[in-house]
Amino acid sequence: MPNPADLLPGDDNPTMTVKKRDAITQHPGDDRTQTVKAEQPTSTEPMLRTLSPRLRDLEKFLRAWLRAKHLYPLSDSSAATLEGLGNDLIRQADALDTERPYLVVMLIGGTGVGKSTLLNALAGGAIAHASWARPTTRDPVVYYHESMKPEKFDPLLRNCHLQTHDRPALQFKVIVDTPDLDSTDPVNREKTIGVVPVADIVIWVGSPEKYHDEMVWKHFLEQRKRKASVFVINKWDRCLHTPSIAKRPDEDLLGDLKEQGFQNPILFRTNAQHWVDKANGENSGAEAPEGEQFMDLTNWLEAGLNRLEIEAIKARGITQLLEQLERSLEDAAPPDLAETAQRTRSIWDRELGAEAGETANILLNTLAPYQNEIEHHFTVESQKRFRGPMGLYLSLFNRVKYMGGTLGDRFSMVPKMGPSTPQPQPGWNLMEFTRACSTVAGERSLDMRCKALADSLLVKGEEQGFPVQLLSSRTESASRIDWRQRFAQALIEVLEEVESQWSHPRGLRRWLHNLLIFLGNTLPVLTFFVTAAWVLWQIFMLEKLPVLTDLLIPLGATLLMVIVMHILIVLVLPLRWIKIRGEFQSMLSQRLQTALSRAYSAIPTDLADELRGERRKVEDLVGKVKDVSSWLEQRQQAATVASLYGS
Repeated sequence: MPNPADLLPGDDNPTMTVKKRDAITQHPGDDRTQTVKAEQPTSTEPMLRTLSPRLRDLEKFLRAWLRAKHLYPLSDSSAATLEGLGNDLIRQADALDTERPYLVVMLIGGTGVGKSTLLNALAGGAIAHASWARPTTRDPVVYYHESMKPEKFDPLLRNCHLQTHDRPALQFKVIVDTPDLDSTDPVNREKTIGVVPVADIVIWVGSPEKYHDEMVWKHFLEQRKRKASVFVINKWDRCLHTPSIAKRPDEDLLGDLKEQGFQNPILFRTNAQHWVDKANGENSGAEAPEGEQFMDLTNWLEAGLNRLEIEAIKARGITQLLEQLERSLEDAAPPDLAETAQRTRSIWDRELGAEAGETANILLNTLAPYQNEIEHHFTVESQKRFRGPMGLYLSLFNRVKYMGGTLGDRFSMVPKMGPSTPQPQPGWNLMEFTRACSTVAGERSLDMRCKALADSLLVKGEEQGFPVQLLSSRTESASRIDWRQRFAQALIEVLEEVESQWSHPRGLRRWLHNLLIFLGNTLPVLTFFVTAAWVLWQIFMLEKLPVLTDLLIPLGATLLMVIVMHILIVLVLPLRWIKIRGEFQSMLSQRLQTALSRAYSAIPTDLADELRGERRKVEDLVGKVKDVSSWLEQRQQAATVASLYGS
C-alpha cells in the first residue's frame, strides 16, 4: 500500500498523477526504518459495480438452496451462518451498485481508549461526545461527506447518529465511531457488534493501558481475515512518561500481530487530545509528543485510501466473504456415504438372512400341527393323475389313512381371538389357511420381531458410521408394513411351488413320476384282463368247472398289483412332512429374505444416492462461488492491501 506521505491530499482519483517520493517511517525509540514507495495507479474499469449483479445472483442461488428441503439436515449454527452470509452478499451488492463505492472505516475499541476523541481530532471539532463519564458513546456516530445521500447507506448505518462534513479528501470515506466493545451495558456492545458487518476497514483503537483488551482482542481474532485492520495506540504521551516498563505497548502489540499473520501491520501512535485541544485554540504552541503519528493517520485516511485502494479493499473484503461462504457450504454439505452405505447394506443383508430363517422356522412351527393335513393335500394333488383301479385304490387308501385328521375341518379358517388355533371352516382353502397361520404366528411373536428387527438394523447401521437420524424414518416406515400379509403371501407362494414340484416334478423325478403314473394306470387294468382271460380260458377251453375263487382271481390279482404299485410309489416318491419341511423351509427362507431385502436392504444405498445428489447441488453452488471469486481475482486492482489482513 502506498505510504500516506507519498500521496497528495485529494489524489484519490486513479487517473490523476501522484507525486512520487520515498517516505521514511521511524519508530520512536528504535532503529527500525521502513521505506515505502508510492505506486502509480492505473485506469480501471468499474469492476465493483459489475460485480454487484453477480453477488445478487449468488445470493438468490444460496437462498433457494437454503429454502429447499434437505435430506441431510442443516445444523442451526450452519443455517444461521449461511443466512448471515446471504445478508452480507446483499449488503455488499447494494454498496457496490454505484459509480463510486464508499469506504466504511470503523473505530472499535474498549472503554476510555479515546475513540470519540480521535474522531473529533480527525474532524477538527467536537462531533462525537467525549467525556470522563463511561460509557461516553451510546450510539454509533457516522461522519460522512455532505454530498453523500444517507438513503444510499446500509440500513445499519441509517439509524445511527449522522454527522456531515465538506472535506473533499474524505468524500468517499465514511468514518464510524462505535460504543465501547467492553461496555458494562450489553446494549452498547450489541450496537457495536451489530454494525461491524458494514465495516470495510476496522481501526482497532487502544491505549497504553488497554491495547490488548481481552474482549476487543477476541472480536479482532474473529474479524482479522474478513476485515481490513489498522491499529492505533492512542494517548501515546503516556508511553513516554513511563520509561520503566519492560516492553513498550506498540512493540508488544506488533509482536502479537505478527503471530496472527500480520507481517507488516499498519500501526499509528496518536495523542488525539493534543490535536483536539489545538483545534480549540488551546496549547497552540505545544508540540506533539515524540513519535506521535496523528498526521500520518490523517494523511493515510485522506490520501492513502485513494480510489484504487478503496476498490482493492472492497474487492478483498468480498473475496474474504466468498471464501467464508465457500467454507461454510463445504461444511454444510452432506457427507459422502457411498462406502458406508455398502458396508451397512452388507451387514443388513446378513441380519435379514438370519431373520428370514428365524421367521420361516416360526411359520413352519405354526404349520406343524397340520402336517397330516398337508401331507394329505400334497398326496391328493400328486395322485390326481392316477386313473382306473389305481386311482380308486389311492383315493380309498387316503381316506382311510387320514380319517383321523382334520382335512375337512381345518384347511379353511379364520383366527380366533386369544392364543387358540385357527377357527375351522369346512373345505380346503390354501390362501385362508396360510393367512390364518401367519396371523397366529404374528400374534405370538412375529409382530414383536418385526419391530425389534428395525431397531437392530439401526444399531448395525450406526456401528458402521451411517447417521442414524437418516435411517430411522425409512426403517421405521418399513417396519410398519403389513408383514402378516407378506408372510402369508410368501407361505402361499411356497406352498404352491412345493405342491407344483411334487405334482409336476422336473428332471429325473419327472421321468420316475410319469413312469409310475403310466404303470399305475396300465398294469392293474392289464393284470385284471390277463387274469380274467386266463380264468375264462380255464372255464371254456379246458372245461373246468368254475368256483367262486376262480371268479375272485382277477380282482385279487388286480388288487395285488395295485398294492405293489402303491409300495413302489411310496419307496420311489416318498411324501412325508419331514422331507417336505426341509425343502419348504429352505424355499420359504429365501422368499422371506427377498421380501425383507426389498423393504430394507436398499435404504442405506438409496439414502447415499440421494445425499450424493444433495452434495452435487452444494458442489454446484460452491462452483458458482468459485466462479465469482475467480472473476474477481482476475479483475482486482494492482493495489497492495495485504498488510491490512491476517494470514
